[in-house]
Amino acid sequence: MDVAAEIEANVDTFEHFAGRAREAGTVVVPAMAFFGGLGDLLVTAAAGSWTAVDEVHVAYGLSRWHPTAGTLAAGTVSGGRRGGRGVRFAQGRLQYHDDARPTLEWPFPEPLGPQQVIGEFTMADVVTVPSHLAVREVRTYMTTIAAADLAAPNAAAPAAVDDRGRSAQTFVVDVVVRSGGAERRLTASGQDIYAISAPLAVEAVDRILTGRARTTGVVSAGAAFDARDFLGALAPHLTVGLPLDAG
Repeated sequence: MDVAAEIEANVDTFEHFAGRAREAGTVVVPAMAFFGGLGDLLVTAAAGSWTAVDEVHVAYGLSRWHPTAGTLAAGTVSGGRRGGRGVRFAQGRLQYHDDARPTLEWPFPEPLGPQQVIGEFTMADVVTVPSHLAVREVRTYMTTIAAADLAAPNAAAPAAVDDRGRSAQTFVVDVVVRSGGAERRLTASGQDIYAISAPLAVEAVDRILTGRARTTGVVSAGAAFDARDFLGALAPHLTVGLPLDAG
């Protein structure tokens, strides 16, 4: 079970360890955290019976983003690997580019409401989702205020505000899946992107140890587990804003 969100590290895990994990009969789940894992579960639950789609959009509505030292270090390593280039998932594959990232408005549901976001703020969802869902395009977005916090010099680390050690940060993850002329949407919200990673990872471990993983090998959260049931089990930590009613 890994919680790393770095795109290249997750690509390498799928490419270099899938065969060995299958031969050993074990389950390896990369990006089993807020970035990569939660988005993949939401996309999988929203897609329902769809096994091939045209587009997946994952919009992150973070109130603020006070990064940990680990987040900052990972960003430095990832930036070095890419030589400062951007990355996107389009035309069915990862693409590296030098294009400027667009700014647009994303229609988050109330009470957050529409927010300015940076398009192609690419996260681990571009690795986890295409690993098991046939898709031409995966786009991820980040609220501009959170992106500015992350990029700020001497960015402040998160500070606990409750007895569970969570920061005051709130988040909304809004997922849209499109196939042909049809669209399915699913939204989840909670407090503290770092705090939600522990329940995600622990729930995954429990399901593996109790025989509730669907397969072996290197697999994403959506492929390894029943996505709807998994999200329901996170109810004490996560609010799913729309019914899990995709057919």
